[in-house]
Amino acid sequence: MAGHLANTEPPPQLEFIFTARVIVDPPLDLGDIAKGKRRIVPIIGGDFSGPKLRGKVLPGGADWQILRSDGVDELEARYTLCTDDDVLIYVRNHALRHGPAEVMAALAAGDPVKPDGYYFRGTTFFETSAVRYGWIAKHIIVCTGERARACVNLKFYNLM
Repeated sequence: MAGHLANTEPPPQLEFIFTARVIVDPPLDLGDIAKGKRRIVPIIGGDFSGPKLRGKVLPGGADWQILRSDGVDELEARYTLCTDDDVLIYVRNHALRHGPAEVMAALAAGDPVKPDGYYFRGTTFFETSAVRYGWIAKHIIVCTGERARACVNLKFYNLM
């Protein structure tokens, strides 16, 4: 077929960037809205580290969640990182989380759940004025997540 691109290009690879431990307070339950149950989970701190950057997660962000009736959680987290060399990086993460009903109920109750028992993936966008970290705002970043009792553990990867 003329103009058809042959599928000879290798699939994109992932380059590990950093892990983050985002400490959270208990969720604020706003109840049912048209799309599902709305929760806001305050972010109160944490830390992150990887080969190219490390530092602290600053308090003051939150994860705005909608727990949909089809069992999928829509997550939108916004928070700020402060690198060890005092650079601020704004984070905007959009993720989906779902799994078997009993696993999701355990997560909602704050009980520990094995990360391979449910799906937790997102896309993350970064903003910074620091030239040395500008590369992070110029790439598509994906993440995997694991919800623990008082924190969310994330791994971030550059989609090459």
